[in-house]
Amino acid sequence: MKAAIYPGEGRSIVIEDVADPVPGPGDLLIRVDRCGICGTDLSFTKGGMWDYGSGVQFGHEYAGEIIEVGSKVSGWKTGERIAVLPSVACGTCSSCTAHGNNVLCQESPGTAMVGFAELAKVPASVATRLPQTLSMADGALIEPLAISLYGTKMAHIQPGDSVVVLGGGTVALYAIYWARRLGAGRIVAMSRSSRRKDLCLEMGADAFVAFGDKEIGEVQEILGGPPRVVLECVGAEGMLMKAVMHAAQFGRIISLGFCTVPDPVIPGMASYKCVSMQFAVGYSMKEFIYIAEQLDRDRIRGAATPDPKAIVSDNIGLTDMPAMFETLRGPNNETKVHVLCN
Repeated sequence: MKAAIYPGEGRSIVIEDVADPVPGPGDLLIRVDRCGICGTDLSFTKGGMWDYGSGVQFGHEYAGEIIEVGSKVSGWKTGERIAVLPSVACGTCSSCTAHGNNVLCQESPGTAMVGFAELAKVPASVATRLPQTLSMADGALIEPLAISLYGTKMAHIQPGDSVVVLGGGTVALYAIYWARRLGAGRIVAMSRSSRRKDLCLEMGADAFVAFGDKEIGEVQEILGGPPRVVLECVGAEGMLMKAVMHAAQFGRIISLGFCTVPDPVIPGMASYKCVSMQFAVGYSMKEFIYIAEQLDRDRIRGAATPDPKAIVSDNIGLTDMPAMFETLRGPNNETKVHVLCN
């Protein structure tokens, strides 16, 4: 089969012929339909301190069709379509039993981050069945939807809470989506550029404000005061302090940006507001199953809710992936690119 391989040390992605995966007794073999390119993929293939390594197959936002079922797997059959939770958990370590967050598992028996390929072997334990109402594109978006849902739930949004979302990327757009569904009042989206303003509004934001010298006043005028909740979804230096400056007294800040460099905060400024700040990464199977069920319910009812697929800006073939990575590293007009693997 063909698969995308990261050679390591910041070198360009290559598409190679590799051996077809052979499913074990507890595995499913799937024909990958599509896999989304994530900001993490770009960041972890630059050759920096946070890096995938050398000669690594990768890809974690994907969906496909089962073509073979392991001998000890029950409840699944060939032809069924699934989304994949790419972090494999042991289910018995303290992190698994206390939090159920697959990404935090301390004794992970392996990985399912192999989505940029024609075929993928995945443990049946990380498969989420796609209802007939959902497309493969929907399935490949469940993973980023789950990231934002997991973090946004940590904010404990109360009905009517005002919310500011920092950022205009996938995590930010889906944080807006979930904040609206979780009962937020007015939501302001903020970003350096207004390029994704329309998408922010489509996902459920009431207004968009660009970063600038007058942004705090502009936001408070829209919200009628400082926000009760700030969802930081940029992951760049300066964003945590920006969140502090916007938050109301006793406000709640959730960092979903996953910044990998020092990001200073002035504790005195945060203390005078008595803000709380929490960091989030990962998800559990609960989020994956919930999202599939909710999207299915929306489609059946014909609910007038935002379509998560609106953020997909391009679909490309597997062989076009190396060139797209280079495009995404510079100025571009993409939001979410799906790689069609078959």
